Amino acid sequence: MALDKSALLELTEALSSADGGQLMRRLLHTILQALIDAEAAAHIGADPHERTDTRTTYRNGTRDKTVSTTSGDLTVKIAKTRTGSFFPSLLTPRRRIDVALHAVVMEAYVHGVSTRKVDDLVTALGAESGISKSEVSRICAELDTDVTAFNTRNLGEQAFPYVFLDATYCKARVGGDKHGKGARVASQAVVIATGVSADGRREVLGCAVGDSETQDFWSEFLRTLRDRGLGGTQLVISDHHRGLMNAIDATLAGVAWQRCRVHFMRNVLARVPNGQGEMVAAAIRTIFAQPTGPLVRAQVETIAVMLEPQLPVVATMLRDSLEEITAFADFPEAHWRKVWSTNPLERLNREVKRRTDVVGIFPNPAALLRLSTCVLIESHDEWQVAERRYLSEESMAQLTPPAPTAITANSNTQEVIDTGAIRTA
Repeated sequence: MALDKSALLELTEALSSADGGQLMRRLLHTILQALIDAEAAAHIGADPHERTDTRTTYRNGTRDKTVSTTSGDLTVKIAKTRTGSFFPSLLTPRRRIDVALHAVVMEAYVHGVSTRKVDDLVTALGAESGISKSEVSRICAELDTDVTAFNTRNLGEQAFPYVFLDATYCKARVGGDKHGKGARVASQAVVIATGVSADGRREVLGCAVGDSETQDFWSEFLRTLRDRGLGGTQLVISDHHRGLMNAIDATLAGVAWQRCRVHFMRNVLARVPNGQGEMVAAAIRTIFAQPTGPLVRAQVETIAVMLEPQLPVVATMLRDSLEEITAFADFPEAHWRKVWSTNPLERLNREVKRRTDVVGIFPNPAALLRLSTCVLIESHDEWQVAERRYLSEESMAQLTPPAPTAITANSNTQEVIDTGAIRTA
């Protein structure tokens, strides 16, 4: 006879509480091990000691795997094979992002800076039994190897005509001793560079963490990209941050700069009375709706003249920013919508923030760089295998390669001499 709901609930409670929960753990372990063994048999094509024509390989012992569950940690055995490899789908390895997040939370926990939120995260990540300092060090060392390799890889194998630069901010503890004592919580800038290669695919070029977006910090970051082989750049897209602009001028001589139209619009609307915001925004958008480069630039003056009687400040901003907000017009029209703002990078920033907000306050800047870079690596890998390119190869072929540059150096400075970059109108 079937049991009613109340009887089933009573049975569940009895199983959970019986023998301190050991009965439930044993049941769960038995079922989990049976499922793993069944999947292994299907993968190998035969049960243990079975003779069959469908066999594809042979067992070669087992390896232990600890699985964290709500009933506690369970140790299951996974079959090793003589050829190939087998890992049960039930225990799919974590993605790099999840491993990095796990390492960050554990590092905070071990360093004694945990809060209730971190403790909850530890449990949610399936490690209520805790983790040792040596295990944290091992995980972090493995991730740091990937992070370093990614942020130092050679970029000189192909040109990157378009480069996007932006930053987002996260909290981390800085200073203090090696155990974190005496550290203070400070805002840290996570600067990110992405590029569009000559074949139209997007790539994450690099990532760095610093105290703020100063000219020196941006300059050092851009010099690192250049030293790694970044070349063929014709247009840099970013916001109007003064430190970044100065760094671009100092390190990427001869490269055009496009001021993000979205950031420019925000700056303009901040100087406009509330009742006139929609009208001004609609008027400025007509600049970017023109079909040719000359008409785009002519429209800037048209809108400035129209707004000058009521909003002279906006008219001045438009005239002063003419070259900055219309640099995209010197490039193929098929690219305009993709290069006149930093929106593609903003979406990447939001993904970084979504992941880093889970942690809240990082135990140190290195942990912030570790997780941020792992998020970027995942996006980078997805872009490389995507069927659709960011810009088509046909449209990229319309770009005129920049003229070569000569680099001269003396004992004190290194100067890049532009020999005349040429861009397509």
